[in-house]
Amino acid sequence: METIRLLIAEDNQTICELLRCYFDACADIELVAVAANGTEAMEKIRALQPDVILLDLIMPGTDGFYVLEQLSDPSIEKRPEIIVVSGIGRDDIIQRAIRLGAQYYIVKPFKLDLLYNRIHDTMGSRTLLPAIQDAASAQDHSPSEDERIASMFLTIGIPAHIKGYHFLREAVKMVLDEPDMINAITKALYPGVAKRYATSASKVERAIRHSIEVAWTRGRIENFNQVFGCRVFTPSDKPTNGEFIALIADKLSINRTA
Repeated sequence: METIRLLIAEDNQTICELLRCYFDACADIELVAVAANGTEAMEKIRALQPDVILLDLIMPGTDGFYVLEQLSDPSIEKRPEIIVVSGIGRDDIIQRAIRLGAQYYIVKPFKLDLLYNRIHDTMGSRTLLPAIQDAASAQDHSPSEDERIASMFLTIGIPAHIKGYHFLREAVKMVLDEPDMINAITKALYPGVAKRYATSASKVERAIRHSIEVAWTRGRIENFNQVFGCRVFTPSDKPTNGEFIALIADKLSINRTA
């Protein structure tokens, strides 16, 4: 299968960075550009000819409907497939977007795996009915645990393409399920993660340490403190692996039981 060329039209930088990290890890999808408004999106569509667009409707200046209307212009050499990703779930807005050519309409917040599947669906099917179904089902969707972990890692600067990201995510989930696991980090936690990824406990430990180092060198200490709701860290006060995993698990467990 050929690589799918993707363009994101979205002005929310947090969402853009989350999607960038996610698609960077997808070998079959190439993110060719990000646009912050409709005018910029159209310029990049004409220049780069992407296969698929993830299109937000509410953007500053020229919005997503501007893009949908412009794409009906016969001068567009290659009309990309369109997936609307919007915070608006009104039926009239959904129907208008579909009439203007959107193949799918997904309401925020969304599942990353759903988005991935819909991108592939657009390259093999132009059926419009699933667009309405996705929008209806997504209105009741709350972020999954994986998505909340991914959002937290994004905020504190841990990139998705490094091994430590996946090992750290698995370690956090294991501690959430079995809190006492944090007290046996070398005897149980690292070996447990290693078993799931067919590697060694020492490699898991080093990779998690590296992911923390990467976040620290990016200088996002204030983001750490913002995530945890208090001034937990200073530039010279780097946490151990265990402290870091415990803090993230504690934060997520509060949301889990809220």
